[in-house]
Amino acid sequence: MIIYKTPAEIEIMRQGGQKLAIILKKLGSLVKPGLSAETLELAAHQEITKTGAKAAFLNYQTGFLGKYPAALCVSVNEEVVHGLPAKNKIFQKGDLVGLDCGIWYGGLCVDAAITVGCGEISPEAQKLINVTREALRIGISRCRLGNCIGDIGEAIQKYVEAQNFSVIRSLVGHGVGRQVHEDPSVPNFFPIDETRPKNRGAKIKDGMTLAIEPMVAAGSARVKRGRDGYAAATQDKSWSAHFEHTVAVTKTGTLILTQ
Repeated sequence: MIIYKTPAEIEIMRQGGQKLAIILKKLGSLVKPGLSAETLELAAHQEITKTGAKAAFLNYQTGFLGKYPAALCVSVNEEVVHGLPAKNKIFQKGDLVGLDCGIWYGGLCVDAAITVGCGEISPEAQKLINVTREALRIGISRCRLGNCIGDIGEAIQKYVEAQNFSVIRSLVGHGVGRQVHEDPSVPNFFPIDETRPKNRGAKIKDGMTLAIEPMVAAGSARVKRGRDGYAAATQDKSWSAHFEHTVAVTKTGTLILTQ
């Protein structure tokens, strides 16, 4: 069931989203060769507490993996998402580092992610970042009244594949707000359901709050569980990037809440 938000709730999410954007920008600026992912986790706790928010991912029930033990997901290179911010995960020059964080603020949740380079990165890695960031912009541009959820993923997929990259299909965006994950699912591809290729998904309506999050791989779109037991990593070890915003659909337009 889709949970539509009131204007007052969207305003609270906007305030929380601005705080989350500042937190992620700070964490991204700390990434450098020789730093451990655990250092970013400690910094995340400090920054979240400073804003008066609470970590949304810490102890989040993941299902068969149990509770997620951190406030921050730190995914490096072939890790697509959900990587643990472990002490032994040390950044190397040229790495791609994905940072995904959610916070509770005013009783509502917002979720966002960025990918940054560690020091000087290769032109190929920079292109992967640029394409994934642009895919997010394109997806958000299709998130408007009168369209369907499938229009978002269709636009993302067409753009990414035209750049000779792959869209991860086993992981998708989602509704967000009263819970970390709500309906509807927001795939980065189309058709949403291969058995019903004409199904464009739910109509985009006033009050929807969505986490749109392209996850893009330089090689195969297939993923497996990463070495830390939590991360989803590309099967062929090709590098990946991930960008995410929480957005709200209103009668006057779609708002990006996490900027």
